[in-house]
Amino acid sequence: MDISVIGSGYVGTTMAACFADLGHEVVNIDVDEEVVESINESAVPIHEDGLPDLIERHAGSDGTGRLHATTEYEAVLDTDVTFLCLPTPQREDGSIDLSIMETGARQLGEALASKDDRHTVVVKSTVVPGSTADVIGPAIADASGRAVGDGLSIGMNPEFLREGTAVDDFLSPDKVVLGADDDRALADMHDVFDPLVDRADAPVVETDTRTAEMIKYANNGFLAAKISLVNDIGNICKQFGIDAYEVADAMGLDDRIGAEFLRSGLGWGGSCFPKDTNAIVNAAQETGYDPAMLEAAVEVNDLQPRRLLALLDRHVEVAGERVAVLGLAFKPGTDDVRNSRAIDVIEGLHERGADVVAYDPVATENMRDRFPDIEYASSAGEALADSVGALVATGWDEFRALDDEFDSMEQRVVVDGRRVVERRKAITYEGLTW
Repeated sequence: MDISVIGSGYVGTTMAACFADLGHEVVNIDVDEEVVESINESAVPIHEDGLPDLIERHAGSDGTGRLHATTEYEAVLDTDVTFLCLPTPQREDGSIDLSIMETGARQLGEALASKDDRHTVVVKSTVVPGSTADVIGPAIADASGRAVGDGLSIGMNPEFLREGTAVDDFLSPDKVVLGADDDRALADMHDVFDPLVDRADAPVVETDTRTAEMIKYANNGFLAAKISLVNDIGNICKQFGIDAYEVADAMGLDDRIGAEFLRSGLGWGGSCFPKDTNAIVNAAQETGYDPAMLEAAVEVNDLQPRRLLALLDRHVEVAGERVAVLGLAFKPGTDDVRNSRAIDVIEGLHERGADVVAYDPVATENMRDRFPDIEYASSAGEALADSVGALVATGWDEFRALDDEFDSMEQRVVVDGRRVVERRKAITYEGLTW
């Protein structure tokens, strides 16, 4: 099929490249000329494992030619289905801001006004239940001069992509959720995803748009709560001197629980869990329901960086001293620092008057935008040198190999928020929940 994808962030770029890999003709539309140019030159605007190979294979003059990028919305006219992958940022009260999505929807509608044939638009961005049917669809319809269900079909296809493994998650999905309120939208979505379903033998969930929207929030809310629960259990284990990971290994043998997401530590961050959990809490409260479990999950998650810093306080006074922060990305495998636990850690160290030196294999430049005045090291060893303490905020594998680098510390105090550093006699080691 001929597909257009509006938005070239983590989700949009990954989707566009993966659709091309499935054999579709894809145009990726974005207002950022630099991003568009980089895709057309077979470069990757984001750090994502496996994505460079797909972009090189399908974009630019040396690829298959099935993927190209543009800033022109009129490119949708030569496609059958458009996916909206635009940001839905969080407001201060926790609700989502649909203004970017509405602007994109209107621009799409204006472009579609000159198209005679019917068109299907699928919302891919995470939006609260009712947004597709009540806000986005009407915005497209009003600008295009056609009615939803009459020349314009609207669907919702939530994404379940984890940064760092997004390509694999897309091409090997646990499920494909197709939300549609009319048969034509559902049929077009099947035409788009049938090659993926056939290749991956993935289960397909057919439902309406509101339910599809809710499935995404339910997914992330459950996983966020699971992580916070195991962190709460880990905090209790720490109080009793028990290895929380040994407890979690036993818990994971129960097939009602499962072993995934049972690694206690510094908590969750990124662009999805914090925003999605806050958004669905806010949306529920607007209906008059108070989701106490999800609120507690957020509270426990917010506590973890403070606990990490409190463990450092047990061993050293950091005011005026050099302290290393190892890891800046919210998780290994990505350069994304949005809602990274390292942000809270660095802010806590600033409150204590510490001189922070930070290191991350790929996320340094992104964090520099947030903290331009701290020191950034070119290696973990350089960050550790002459420091009175080290805080591990991201579980990069290279931190597991650290050994002699600790010898250069002024005081060898290591507080590990991700259980990646091996305990050894030469250092004072504290695990966050073990």
